[in-house]
Amino acid sequence: MPARLLPTLILAAFCISACANAPETPAPQPLAADTVTAVAPVFPDPSLANGAAAGVYRLDKSHASLVFAADHLGFSNYVGQFTRFDATLTIDPAAPETATLTATIDPTSLTIPAPPEGFLDALLGPDWFNSAAFPEITFVSTAIRQTSPAEADVTGNLTFLGATLPVTFSARFNGAYPGFPPYDPNARAGFHASGSLSRSAFGMTYGLPPEGSTMGVGDEVKFWIDAEFTGPPAEETT
Repeated sequence: MPARLLPTLILAAFCISACANAPETPAPQPLAADTVTAVAPVFPDPSLANGAAAGVYRLDKSHASLVFAADHLGFSNYVGQFTRFDATLTIDPAAPETATLTATIDPTSLTIPAPPEGFLDALLGPDWFNSAAFPEITFVSTAIRQTSPAEADVTGNLTFLGATLPVTFSARFNGAYPGFPPYDPNARAGFHASGSLSRSAFGMTYGLPPEGSTMGVGDEVKFWIDAEFTGPPAEETT
């Protein structure tokens, strides 16, 4: 089952979260074209100090994606994604490196292109994600190192298949605003993240290519996260 590979993309992690029970924040309302330029702030040079309000931010699940890829037979990158994940981010623009991030992923939300009958069940079974025994993947940040005004390396503990190991990924701050009622009553911030991990380090060794060969599913799993977070109500950020 060479293709069975949907690696563990868990990954991570980005920014996903531990707030599954937190109330959902209303999505922003669409704006008329002639209104956008009048009310929407523009920050041509993103940095946390530019527009971001201090406080707790929760993932806007309608504006978030978690995609991963692993080598398949040396012929292509096999791509999948998780559609159910959550995250909570606490930030202080005056001290970016004190930010904290927690995230959770539901492995049973794994989605792959045109899966053969029974294939997803096999991927969620004991050889791969073993979701019955390990129904949640979690990430908790331990350190954030700012590498530029809009970029940082995020390190944290990823728990997957019962193993907890450190993982580091790169995050880019895309921009933020403190909210502009009534169109979007809460502060909002956007990020892109990317990284990679070794699936075998977490015990997912099924389908690995023999040494010196590419006939199997690669050990390295790359992941990309795009996410918007909603923060404190605008009146609390003034």
